[in-house]
Amino acid sequence: MSSDATAEGYLQRAHLLADLGRYDEAVGEVGFALALEPANAAALTALGRVHLAAGRPAEARVAADAALAVAPDAVGPLVVRGLALADLGEYAEAAGAADQLLTVGPADAYAQRSAAAILSGSRGGQPALNAAWRGVELAPEEPQGHLVLALVAGRLRLYDLAERAYREALRLDPELTGAGDEPGIVRLERRRYAEALAELAETVPFTPAPPDPSRSGADPRRGEADPRGDGADPRRSGADPRRGTTDELRRLVLYGAGWSLVGTVLVAIAAAGAAGPSRFLAVLVALSGALVGWLLAARVPGLTRTVLPGLLRSDRSLALAVYGVAAAPVLLVLYAAVGTPWPLVLTIAVTAVAELAVFSRTVR
Repeated sequence: MSSDATAEGYLQRAHLLADLGRYDEAVGEVGFALALEPANAAALTALGRVHLAAGRPAEARVAADAALAVAPDAVGPLVVRGLALADLGEYAEAAGAADQLLTVGPADAYAQRSAAAILSGSRGGQPALNAAWRGVELAPEEPQGHLVLALVAGRLRLYDLAERAYREALRLDPELTGAGDEPGIVRLERRRYAEALAELAETVPFTPAPPDPSRSGADPRRGEADPRGDGADPRRSGADPRRGTTDELRRLVLYGAGWSLVGTVLVAIAAAGAAGPSRFLAVLVALSGALVGWLLAARVPGLTRTVLPGLLRSDRSLALAVYGVAAAPVLLVLYAAVGTPWPLVLTIAVTAVAELAVFSRTVR
């Protein structure tokens, strides 16, 4: 028997032991395979998956890094590394691993949905939802893609989409209801995503619904599963939930900039009578405007880390309007500090332009 066949045999035994929940023995079998082939990327990836299944993310990360040293752009070790980093709370690095997955696997459904799940757990936002949709589009008949879409949508508070996606996942794989109890590494991601979705359902007003036999989720025009579960293509129907982020940003600008604009006008009027009281009023308006903006920004997950950088490329005017809302309190504080009227003029100009930019979209 060749060394290759022997190494493969050790890996097969490791998988069988892991499926029985005997992770330490599985690690030993992978160790025998690596003794024969230290640079075996598949064995190193399997070792990382066993450690993940056993709840040892630090060891999983080490194994994934070793696998990536052998195969830098391999999807499997990147997934293991991203999941391990997320478990360790290293969210920035986890997001970096997810970004690399999106780059190396643009047409790989597994890479896209894995990146979506990692992003959702690390920084969330629009990129996670986009990747989840892409994973479903690439492999509409794979239930795990719909499961990830449900998880990402639920974390973004798109509960209707989450319920529809989960219903479609159950239609494709009714055994998902017991996925959280499955040991092993073959269905490692499925178990993790099902557990995360169940935990989410305990803390938010989201109830994963059972499959509805009367609604198969198949779109007769396309001949494939529809992740919305209602036979409508979300890209054609006008009900794409990804628009929810844009709507929240418009609301942020309308209310945040409007508050600062009115407050700044009042400060300017007060400044005509006495500089001291107007500067005190400017601080109050700045603090209240910052609070209003913060409350509205909290409704957009991943605003500063993912949404705004992406918006600068796709919708620059809206992005600049959001930055204008953030700049207004800073300019008011600057006025309170220096006392010259120019910060007030800039504040009125910035907030007025932001209001007009968004209001013109709303009335069209």
